[in-house]
Parts: sequence; structure tokens; C-alpha cells
Amino acid sequence: MELSSYVSTLNLLGDESRFRLCALLSERELSVTDLVRVTGMSQSRVSTHLARLREGGFVRDRRDGQRSFYLLAKDSLPGAAKTVLDAATKDRDPTLAGDQKRLAALDAERKRALPESFAGEMERHYSPGRTWQSLAVALSALLDLGDVLDVGSGDGAAAAFVAPYCRSLTCIDTNPRMIDAAAERLARFENVKTLEADVHALPFPADSFDSVLLFHTLTYTEKPKFALDECARVLRRGGRVVVLALDAHEQEEITAHYGERHAGFSAASLTKLLTRAGLLVRFSDIACRETKKPHFQVVLSVATKPTSAARSPRKSQKPIQ
Repeated sequence: MELSSYVSTLNLLGDESRFRLCALLSERELSVTDLVRVTGMSQSRVSTHLARLREGGFVRDRRDGQRSFYLLAKDSLPGAAKTVLDAATKDRDPTLAGDQKRLAALDAERKRALPESFAGEMERHYSPGRTWQSLAVALSALLDLGDVLDVGSGDGAAAAFVAPYCRSLTCIDTNPRMIDAAAERLARFENVKTLEADVHALPFPADSFDSVLLFHTLTYTEKPKFALDECARVLRRGGRVVVLALDAHEQEEITAHYGERHAGFSAASLTKLLTRAGLLVRFSDIACRETKKPHFQVVLSVATKPTSAARSPRKSQKPIQ
């Protein structure tokens, strides 16, 4: 380590405010708002010091929406800086100890007032029992379904949510092992039937179902257009098709590993396919986006079969927002 590096380290840690920030960020990630509340410094002052520390390689940051979070860069921190910070922490410096006490109080306050402190970012935080699975179960209870066809049902994980609210539920998949697993999972439901079948040639007469579900199935089909034509054929008039599919992407090296044949479908392309199948598209848009890279997006499309004998126009309808 050159002399200039020692001098730079001393300059950065020579300011009490920057030293306090480094000590607070040595064990956990904190936001600018957290640091302001704990240290009592103004937001502009905290942001200025953090910018200096980031330029010097002492901290790293990340953004989550409108918020910035910081953490001490221990892996690249100069040895001299580590020694000084460790010594000050072990000596129980009153100022640093006071910061830790206020941080603990802030944590306790947030635990007591979870809904208010997490307002606007509830999906980022865990609380006991509040999971996406429990939400799906609760929303399923609002359903009152008729005869439903689940195309590409896999092992019946999704079907188990809707089974209690269907007059009948038929689960099909081309994989016999998946069908066996679905039959075992859904055995407790008397209204459920599992069957090995191909969506390109459905073994059902026309107008057999009130709803057809294609949850992450279309990207695995050999011929999506023929698959949707078959779904429309077995659907009763006034019935609906619900499609979940990956949005169009350029990550085929990832999805091909899972057996997908198509690199997703945009909302516009799904609208076109459903319309060509003689269905009226009621909604087609991005439903969710994964937080982890490469940030796959999922498109939700809902279409209904016209109540009259006339086919719907081939021109794509504007989705209902």
C-alpha cells in the first residue's frame, strides 16, 4: 500500500461523521433515511459523506425503487481502515455505542408499527403468514367456477387452489409422471379428473368447458396457434380462456434448459393469437416482473368466446385496463 493510499484513508476516516457512518454500515445494509434517523445528521450531509465514501471505495450502494441502500465494502476496505474501525468498535466508544442504541430503538419501533413503517413497500418485507401462497388461497375462495380445463397442469400445484371452487376440474398434461403426481395431490377432490393428453388434439367434444387455463403452458407447445384453436373449440360460448406466459425475452439460454420451445409472448402477440382463435380479448398486459435478474416478466391474457355463432373480428382489440 502506497503512502498516498494511507493518506487517503486517513482523510476519509478523519471526519467523525464519516467514521460513524462506516461503523454503522459495517454489519448491515442501511438506507439514507435510516442513517439520518440514527445519527441525527441532515439528509444532505449524510448523502454528501456517503458520496465521498463511495468514491473512495469504502461503501457500496444499490437502489430499490426510490430508495438507496449502503453497506461497508469490507472485501475492498484498506487494512488500515479495518484496524481502526475494529479498534473503535471494541473500545465501546460512547458515540458509536449511542448510534447502535438508536439503531436498535429504530428496529424495535418498526416492529411495533410494521404496517405504517412499510407503507408503499409491503411486498419487500416478510411478516408471519403473509405470503403470496396465502394470498392466492384467499383469492381462490372468491371464485365460483363451472367446468374447468387446466391445460399443462403439471403436478396439480395450481389446480389444488381452484379445485374446491369448480363444478368439475379436468387436468391434462403430456407427461405421464406429472399426471400421476397430480392424481395423487388432487385425490381428495371428487370433482377432479386427471388425464394424459395433448393440447393440440384435445380428447373432448366442442363446448365442454366454462373456463380453460393455460398457466405457463403456451411456451412449451409445439404450435401455439393450434393449441389455442383447440382451447377455443372446447370452450362454451361466453366461457373464458386465461393465459399466463413469459413475456417475450432474449434469455433462451436460460429457458431452453426447462424445455421451453418459444422465447415468451408479448401482450400484443398473445392478443393476436387469441383473436385469431375466434376469441374476444378482454385483457392482455404485463402481470408481474421478477425482482432478480434477468427480470423475467409474465403476461396475463384473458379472452372470452363470443356468445353468438359469428367469429370475432381478426383485428386485435385494445386490452381493457
